[in-house]
Amino acid sequence: MPRDKMLPLRTPKLELLSLQSIPVTSPDGLALAAYAWGNPRGREIVFIHGYSQSHLSWRRQMDDAALAAEFRMVAYDLRGHGSSDQPLARERYRDDKLWADDLAAVMAAAGLKRPTLVAWSYGGRVVADYVRFHGQDGIAAINYVAAVTKADPAFWGPGLKYTGEMTSNDLATNVRASRRFVHACFAGRPAGEEMEITLAYTMAIPAKARALVMARTRDEGDILPQLRLPVLVTHGTMDRIILPAASQYTAAQVRGARLSLYDAVGHSPFFEDPTCFNRELAAFVRSANE
Repeated sequence: MPRDKMLPLRTPKLELLSLQSIPVTSPDGLALAAYAWGNPRGREIVFIHGYSQSHLSWRRQMDDAALAAEFRMVAYDLRGHGSSDQPLARERYRDDKLWADDLAAVMAAAGLKRPTLVAWSYGGRVVADYVRFHGQDGIAAINYVAAVTKADPAFWGPGLKYTGEMTSNDLATNVRASRRFVHACFAGRPAGEEMEITLAYTMAIPAKARALVMARTRDEGDILPQLRLPVLVTHGTMDRIILPAASQYTAAQVRGARLSLYDAVGHSPFFEDPTCFNRELAAFVRSANE
């Protein structure tokens, strides 16, 4: 897939929602940080970030005026991440239903009727949780982005090894591993402030919470063959965290799924090639809502 330069932002003619905080409380009482932006009457999208990341991972979608002119968009911080509550008790993470109910609570608080879910990396696990406990009727489509849809070491890239030391209580070890993990999320390292921002929110999760997030039950990938809605699978060919084979597996398991591979792109297609990603996402959401 050719990589384009970023298009200049255009000022939309209709009144748009700037980034707004949405108060969300999970069924087990956690405060979840959620944010909405874009066209309040547009087709709906929910962005779900990956392990040790935050809603800020999607800043190149937040800054896209064309997306904002057309779509009603929501992003949130997973439990334990970003500005959401960060409990350190095992029982606040291990039950799959907790993660499913968090997503349902965000959708309800935002007043979403039938959004497309965009799930990056660990976000693929959250989508599986949601479908398992809430079904498919409440969502229009799924865009899996370098997503984990089955716990299989055959899909793990070399950069995933850093997640072990990211759970260390030794700060120097933790920071070093987090820095290496962030670098491995991109085929080409973002320059200056962009890298600093990414590392900063990567560190905004306690080491123990990181360990608890990774200690959940095994995902067998059993949800994939059950999906009966439009599915787009996006992956960078140079991903060092989750290998492209993972997305090839996902696309093969879901009837009618479309696989889109981004050449010379790593684990973060939405950041590394936002022009192409945003354009493809927009077309997918439109077609899913026809």
